[in-house]
Amino acid sequence: MIEIPTKYEPSEKESKWYAYWMKNEFFKSIPDDREPFTIVIPPPNVTGVLHMGHMLNNTIQDILVRRARMSGYNACWVPGTDHASIATEAKVVAKLKDEGIDKNSISRDEFMKHAWEWKEKHGGIILEQLKTLGASCDWDRTRFTMDKELYDSVIKVFIDLYQKGNIYRGIRMVNWDPAAQTAVSDEEVIYKEEQSKLYYLKYKLVGEDGFITIATTRPETILGDTAVCVNPNDERFEKFKGKKVIVPLINREVPVIQDDYVDMEFGTGALKITPAHDIHDYEIGQKYNLPSIDIFNDDGTLSDAAGMFIGKDRFDVRKLITEKLKESGGLDKIEDYVNKVGFSERTNAAIEPKLSMQWFLKMDKLSKPALDNVMNDTIKFFPSKFKNVYRHWMENIKDWNISRQLWWGQQIPAYYLPNSNDFVVAANIDDALKLAIEKTGNKDLSTADLRQDEDVLDTWFSSWLWPISVFNGINEPGNKEINYYYPTNDLVTGHDIIFFWIARMIISGYEYRNELPFRNVYFTGMVRDKQGRKMSKQLGNSPDPIRLMKKYGADGVRIGMLLCSPAGGDLLYDDKLPEQGRNFGNKIWNAFRLVKQWEVDTEIEQPQYAKLAVEWFDNKLKQTIELLDKQFESFRISEAVMTVYRFFWDEFSSWYLEMIKPAYQKPIDAITLAKTNEFFDKTLRILHPFMPFITEEIWQLLEERKDGESIMVSSMPKADKFNIELLNSVEDFKELITGIRKIRAEKNIPNREAIELIIKQNSNTSYSYFNPVLQKLANLSKISTTKDKVDNAASLMVKTTEYYIPLADIVDAGEEIKKLEAELKHYKGFLLGVEKKLGNQRFVNNAPAKVVEIEKKKQSDAQSKIKIIEERIASLKK
Repeated sequence: MIEIPTKYEPSEKESKWYAYWMKNEFFKSIPDDREPFTIVIPPPNVTGVLHMGHMLNNTIQDILVRRARMSGYNACWVPGTDHASIATEAKVVAKLKDEGIDKNSISRDEFMKHAWEWKEKHGGIILEQLKTLGASCDWDRTRFTMDKELYDSVIKVFIDLYQKGNIYRGIRMVNWDPAAQTAVSDEEVIYKEEQSKLYYLKYKLVGEDGFITIATTRPETILGDTAVCVNPNDERFEKFKGKKVIVPLINREVPVIQDDYVDMEFGTGALKITPAHDIHDYEIGQKYNLPSIDIFNDDGTLSDAAGMFIGKDRFDVRKLITEKLKESGGLDKIEDYVNKVGFSERTNAAIEPKLSMQWFLKMDKLSKPALDNVMNDTIKFFPSKFKNVYRHWMENIKDWNISRQLWWGQQIPAYYLPNSNDFVVAANIDDALKLAIEKTGNKDLSTADLRQDEDVLDTWFSSWLWPISVFNGINEPGNKEINYYYPTNDLVTGHDIIFFWIARMIISGYEYRNELPFRNVYFTGMVRDKQGRKMSKQLGNSPDPIRLMKKYGADGVRIGMLLCSPAGGDLLYDDKLPEQGRNFGNKIWNAFRLVKQWEVDTEIEQPQYAKLAVEWFDNKLKQTIELLDKQFESFRISEAVMTVYRFFWDEFSSWYLEMIKPAYQKPIDAITLAKTNEFFDKTLRILHPFMPFITEEIWQLLEERKDGESIMVSSMPKADKFNIELLNSVEDFKELITGIRKIRAEKNIPNREAIELIIKQNSNTSYSYFNPVLQKLANLSKISTTKDKVDNAASLMVKTTEYYIPLADIVDAGEEIKKLEAELKHYKGFLLGVEKKLGNQRFVNNAPAKVVEIEKKKQSDAQSKIKIIEERIASLKK
């Protein structure tokens, strides 16, 4: 017989079983005759390391995949990483800087060589960390968004969309990140409330006395002003109509124009117009044909066009220009002002609105199928509240700025003709040359005459193809894998990327497969600290997941995070959570040790109490399996975790094992032990997706296994019919046993001392069936019935049945009356609430008949209990 260690050591067992699973290729999936179950991992940044959000997200994915695998599906979980243009390029630029190399001093090819070296050295760390968590990905399928197949897919899609007329190039106002020196999308801008200043500046009238005062939060941008605008309905500025004013310091004459856009209540009611550096000013500039003066370089310093402070940082200039304005008399006053400022999600630099030549994808027509198929639940969101968020964005969708001024990424396949802004779009330079010769008629052109666009595509332009491109469905749309695995089943992701990624994947799915990319989207919440703050390095409130797994075990961390993580709801993390998860693992291990240490005697018959316990638990297990199936169908994962937690801790350990446990140093019968091992096996299987390591360890020890066997490829127990009346009856008995134990504690009656139980008979009493179990757990010497009240006895009630425990001189009548009066007060209050509800005609007339019937039953039961308690109090007072 194998000796079972007293303590379960997670670190040793987890590495052992993960290696076993990998060796036996249990995670591997190839197309076959089974129904597929497919999940593609939301690809983390290639330079990233595991954080708490990854832990939560990937635990849920692993639960879904493991459960599907055990349910007979051909489960395929595709891992991979995202090239993360901005984040990765920033890290490579910083590395080069540390080595004394300026990015601008080397060629693009040289930079890409450094970037790939960085990726090979640092990329993929996060995927190795996911193995520690227990992620059952098919690692042979690991993809990277810059892999050749995926790179080619992106280029092919760009060309296709360009040829369809959906991609265009033009100068537009974009969100410019001066730190990364690239445009970013609207969704990559985070707005924060800032304590700012409102500067009141005086613009002198041309050729006469007087001035207009304007208010601005950005005095440095006056160097790009080309107009002052007032509302035509604002009588205060009627006299300025058609006149010109002088921009302070630079003495540029600009017109006073009128437009309804101006808010008469803001500042002075007069607005300075800087078309090159504000989206609304840009629109006014277009409307009134105003010149645009771009006063900023790409790095946020002032350009030659500014005329002053050239080469200085924009925020330094704000201070300098304020002093100059004070000196010149152009500054009227400064007020404190709270406003929202946009920051780059990637670099946290303040965004600069900037006119820039960019590539755009038209979204209005492309997005329609994606909107319709979420709103009609072809694609289901869990929780469904995110449909409204999705709809609002999709109904107000703007063209997507898909170009980024970076080198790391898929280079835009546009080739410019010599000495021209005209271009051709092609997959490679040889194809581009053919198109260029065809376009110009110049047969003397060579590849050396063509210049490829320097920009790369937005990272999301590669990851929007992820569910298709990981199966090479763009390059080979009819291949066996894409036809088998696509559409995928479930997507597990954060709601913060609903626009960046989810919406765009749905758009590309309908555009390139004419089909949804996934059937269900499960939104996780944000992992926050116990104070509700978002976890961040700056706050120092984000624990290291690897350290947590070393301390509490991967299973403990998985369970701990899921115990309080409803779909879409934020998780308030506390170290008590993985500690609770670890304690649950210890509970499972101790239950296993208890069962394994029992000696079996094949000669003894199965006791009646054990037979009844087995019958009850078999039904309870079937009921739990049915409940779990329903919870998984509706993606109530957190509830499913709580279901298995309570089922094992309460039903299996606290009740079932207690019911069948043999007397001290006595053997157990063979039938009961066999059934218990069977129950343990099934219970481990329903637990396995949540806690893969400890369940594998125990399952392997539960009985002799062959090499190559594993719980993870065993069958998930199936739902079956169960006896609900039996289960309800046992719940009553559990309440009765708990009540008896409470009386023992109150009266200091040792558990080893047998006591008598008398049941007062009434029409609702059904007491005999489970008596052998009752007798064992409550240590009863005798169970009898009576039609009369019993004096000198402690009493308790379950439903409307009254029970007595004769105590002779032990009963303190005063204490018993006090206890009963407290119960009476409770039931009278309860009855009052029920009668109030039943007295409400609107409730009685409009509520379903079944609901009203339940309330009437509550009323009847409460009235019966009150009567019994009052009679009991009266008898004690005699």
